[in-house]
Amino acid sequence: MLCVKNGMIHNAVTREPFRGDILVENGKIRAVGEHLEIPEGTEIVDAEGLQVYPGFVEAHGHIGLDGYGIGYEGMDYNEMNDILSPQMRGLDGVKAMDPAFAMAAGAGVTCVCVGPGSANVLGGTFTTIKTVGRRVDDMVVRDGVAMKCAFGENPKRVYRDKKDSSRMTTAALLRETLFKAREYMEKKEAAGEDVSKKPAFDIKMESLIPVLKREIPLKAHAHATEDIFTALRIAREFNLKITLEHVTEGHLIVEELAGENVPLAVGPTLTSASKFELRNKSWTTPGVLAAAGCRVSIITDSPVIPQEYLPLCAGLAVQAGMDPFAALQAITINPAIHAGIADRVGSLEEGKDADIVITDGCPFEVSTHVKYVFIDGKKIKS
Repeated sequence: MLCVKNGMIHNAVTREPFRGDILVENGKIRAVGEHLEIPEGTEIVDAEGLQVYPGFVEAHGHIGLDGYGIGYEGMDYNEMNDILSPQMRGLDGVKAMDPAFAMAAGAGVTCVCVGPGSANVLGGTFTTIKTVGRRVDDMVVRDGVAMKCAFGENPKRVYRDKKDSSRMTTAALLRETLFKAREYMEKKEAAGEDVSKKPAFDIKMESLIPVLKREIPLKAHAHATEDIFTALRIAREFNLKITLEHVTEGHLIVEELAGENVPLAVGPTLTSASKFELRNKSWTTPGVLAAAGCRVSIITDSPVIPQEYLPLCAGLAVQAGMDPFAALQAITINPAIHAGIADRVGSLEEGKDADIVITDGCPFEVSTHVKYVFIDGKKIKS
C-alpha cells in the first residue's frame, strides 16, 4: 500500500486544487481526500509543497510504432501497399522497449493511444497502452479502441499514381468500403448459425463491424475545414461514432464544431507548416474550441513532437489564451474520454488506476521538474 501525503491535488475533474492525500492499494486509487486514515506499514511519499496530477494521457500518437533513433527501417505505423487496410492492428507494431517510452514516462505521460498513421483511407485500429513495460500485451489498457481513417493530403500523396488523386476519391473509397462492410454484416447476421448461408470470410469486412455497430468510432484524420466536414458527413450517412483528429482549422469553424458534440484531438502544433493544409495552424485553436464548449484533447502526434513534450504543448496553448484548467483536462481526462478509457485513467478518483505525477511546479512550464511518477501504483521515477 502507498500513500501520497500532503500534496496539492489537481484531480482534473474539479477546477480548484486542494491539499490532501491519495491512498493506493493494488495499483488502484483507494481514496482521495484530507486526513485519510493510513494503515500501518503503508509506504509514505511526502508531497508537502509539491503539485500532484493524474498521469498525462495522449489521445493520438504513434510512439512505439516508430523507432527512436533508427530511421525509416524502424517505422511501422503505415501499411504503404494497400490504401484500404482496416485489418491492421496498431498493437502488432508496438516496440515496447523503444527508448521513447521511458522518456515519455519520465515526463509524466503515463498512457497513450497509438495506432496506424494517415497514409491510407482506412489504416487499422488504435490501442491504448501504458508507457512502461517489456511486453506490449502487458501494457494494454484497452485494445481496438478506434478505427483510423484519413482525409486530405496524405492519402492523395501516397497513392496519387495508384489509387487516389482527389478528395472525392478518398471519400468515395471510404463510402464504398463501408457499404460493402454493412452488406457483409447484414448477410452474416441473416445467416445466423447456418454456415452455408454465411458470406465468405473477409478480414477487412470483419474489422469494420465494430465501427458499423457503433462499438468503436472512426478516428478521422482531418486538418482542413473541407475534410472535417466530409468526415462528419460520412459518419452521419452511416450513423457512426466519430472522433476528429488534428482539427488544424477548427478555430475557423468553431460554431459548427460546437454544435457537433464530437471529441476533438488538436495538434501537432509545435511544428512547421510542412504542407498546405497546415497553413492556418495556431496555438489558439484548442483554447478557442474549448471555450466554445468542445471536448478538446491536445496531442503531440508523437513522434512528430516527442511524446515527453505533451505538457509543454498544453503550456503553449495556455500562453495563447487557453484556460489553464481546460488545458489540464486536455492532457488528462479529455483524452481518456476520447480513447474510451476514462474508467481507468485521466483523473485522480477512487477506483481508477494509480497513475500519478508529482511536480515541483506547474507542468506546463519548462522550469518545472517532475519529481515522482507512478504507473499502476509502481514508482517509475523518483
